[in-house]
Amino acid sequence: MFKNLFLVLFYTFLMQTSSQAYLDPGTGGIILQAIIGFVAAIGATVTIYWRKFKNVLSKLFKKKEKKID
Repeated sequence: MFKNLFLVLFYTFLMQTSSQAYLDPGTGGIILQAIIGFVAAIGATVTIYWRKFKNVLSKLFKKKEKKID
């Protein structure tokens, strides 16, 4: 089975021809926007969970205040 799969993949890659693809200038802008959006989403997610983590730690190590009556 693996031998047949190997042969099929080998012949598939062997018979590839060059592509005449064209990327217009707008494509670069779209790719750049996607990358910037991905980085911004990761930054927002990290910020949200970092704040939650800090709140949990502050609640665990919070000093209890003595009430003076």
